[in-house]
Amino acid sequence: MASTSKVEIGQEVARQMLVEGAVLIILDMPIGTEFGIDLKSWNTGEKFKGVKMIPPGLHFVFYSPVNEYGDSAPRSGFFYCFNKSEFLVRKWDSSTESLSEEVGSPEEVARFKKNILNMDKFLGAYPLDVWKTWKTLTNKISDKLVKQFTPELGLIKSALELIPCTKTETGKVNGRRINCRNYTSLATLEEKENALLPQMKPFPGTELRFTAIPEQHFPPGASPSEITRHSLDSSYVLEKMLSCCDRPSDLLGEVQFSFVCFLVGHSLEAFEHWMQLVGIVCRAEEALVQHSTFFSEFMSTLELQLVSSCGDDSVPGGLLADVVTGKNAIYAALRALFLNIREGDSVDTRLKARALHLKEQLTNVMGWDFGPDEAEEDEVESGEYAPVIVELPG
Repeated sequence: MASTSKVEIGQEVARQMLVEGAVLIILDMPIGTEFGIDLKSWNTGEKFKGVKMIPPGLHFVFYSPVNEYGDSAPRSGFFYCFNKSEFLVRKWDSSTESLSEEVGSPEEVARFKKNILNMDKFLGAYPLDVWKTWKTLTNKISDKLVKQFTPELGLIKSALELIPCTKTETGKVNGRRINCRNYTSLATLEEKENALLPQMKPFPGTELRFTAIPEQHFPPGASPSEITRHSLDSSYVLEKMLSCCDRPSDLLGEVQFSFVCFLVGHSLEAFEHWMQLVGIVCRAEEALVQHSTFFSEFMSTLELQLVSSCGDDSVPGGLLADVVTGKNAIYAALRALFLNIREGDSVDTRLKARALHLKEQLTNVMGWDFGPDEAEEDEVESGEYAPVIVELPG
């Protein structure tokens, strides 16, 4: 009975999308190109001309050209918000091996609409089985955020084209800005060796334009003891980032945008930013009281990202699930969050219940052991997440 209901609902949605769904026409895409939308991808055949029955709303279209030996090029993609029954026409540009930025003319679109019955057999159906998951993974991403974060040149690429920095530009080593003047102040031999390598930067217009994370994690004029406190509690950084948003949910939209760009767009740049955002939110102890709704929505967002990436067939499996427990930065950040929520006297009881639910879900689905609730020990963290202890004089 349950499976029959599921089929009926699927057929009803399919009939609705035949009428209301958008159509993406793609002309001249080479045979064998890896092409996808949202959480599904295929290799195109000789009859492929695009996708039909696309639900109105935000989607991510991506592709990877394949050479004569079957090797795929790095993935490229773009976000697009389809309107009800919209026709979007894009053409393949063989000179750049990518979809042209130019869209079809009104006359061309009208011609395809008129000929839709003949075109139908060349259009693949949108994979409606992933729509619910995709919609939930992206429900905080507004059109404004898409325009704000998308590279100036429009495409989100898994492999950025890099060019050398000029002598006057500053590069980074392990997240620290360096130049020839402070080379000797670098702490480790590895940092000094990295500083001698050519400093590279993304080709202008190709990098994602995320909200800048404050380099100074404490307020100006902070005392040594305050610097230590802010190194352990990232509430100051979180508040600074929230102040750059129109509303707190926009930061959650950035968490979703960066995760999807990694999950579907294969962008390591986005993955690193997502990891940083998760670390900042999870270690913001003082902010738990002022922003309980934000933290509750953050945990719902993170739960779907982690659980769906591990257990949903529509999402590439194994993401983060096989990382050795204790050496997974997301696991370590969540451990800190659960500890702060459990021991916070002023933390809302509903937030504590939400954290317990997330903890149980991650334990059951991903096998992460967060230890007993009564006596959970702090982990000794290293590298980017290591706390900074400031010695007082004297």
